[in-house]
Amino acid sequence: MNYRLIEIPQLNEPDLIVGWPGIGSVGILAVDTLRRQLEADYAGEIEPEPFFYPNGVVIKNGVLEELNFPSSRFYYKRQPQCDLVMFIGEEQPAETGSTYASGGKAFMMANLVVDVAQKLGCRRIFSSGAAVSAIHHNYTPGVWAVATEKTLLAEIELKRAGSYLSAHQGRGTQATITGLNGLLIGVAARRGIPGACLMGEVPDYLARAPLPYPSASRSVLEILSRLYGLQLDYNDLEEMRRQTFEMAEQFFDQFPDEIKAKISQRAQARVEAEGGEAITEDDKRWMAEHIEELFRSGRNNDDRAA
Repeated sequence: MNYRLIEIPQLNEPDLIVGWPGIGSVGILAVDTLRRQLEADYAGEIEPEPFFYPNGVVIKNGVLEELNFPSSRFYYKRQPQCDLVMFIGEEQPAETGSTYASGGKAFMMANLVVDVAQKLGCRRIFSSGAAVSAIHHNYTPGVWAVATEKTLLAEIELKRAGSYLSAHQGRGTQATITGLNGLLIGVAARRGIPGACLMGEVPDYLARAPLPYPSASRSVLEILSRLYGLQLDYNDLEEMRRQTFEMAEQFFDQFPDEIKAKISQRAQARVEAEGGEAITEDDKRWMAEHIEELFRSGRNNDDRAA
């Protein structure tokens, strides 16, 4: 069966909300914040051995007691408007050399998540992640939405109207959702369960930076709070946002003047198409090649200043 539930709670047609690691840790940070805010109860987990290598060992008094694996856990919370089930995976199962979930293990993981969703009576499934977008880091991230049914997409559109409606989604003729976020709702749709993926925007020039992007996580949570009538406390996310904003500023300051000028125009126009030059493929290639070097340099400068 490859999963174990310590209980099967009696829930009233709950929705499942899923978060995995990814760009900016957007999805896992959003769903884990939701879990903590709602004080959700642990329900069970997917057994890790078929999917992951151990990521550590527990040693006590010189004796190895157990192996540690990335966890994949389910939680639940009864709510006045709609009961919720949350799934938080610490890692996506990937084939050798792949950053995101891929291959048979990913498909097996997605099916197990949907198995548990059906066992708990979930009516819909939401995944969450990042949308790499042409925005500035002082811009409130919009939320991209992809759904398996038009009625569900229309419901989400009503909730993200205004500050969370992305100006960038849909500019291309097609797009992909990397990893388990897209695979999960595809598997759910094959079983007749409506699903949607909510993706908070992350600036394209920070997509490879090794830091979270809590502004995008908050945008995703704002949509979820509107969907379910939740009152959430964003203080922890705001403190994290302040810290990462300072790091993003230091990082940005190290870009060549030409790239900085193009990105700065986004902050003025707010929408790239309304003013300013686009970042070219050469610009993106330069940033990709120098991302770790620039980030490391920024951290070193910060350490010296402290």
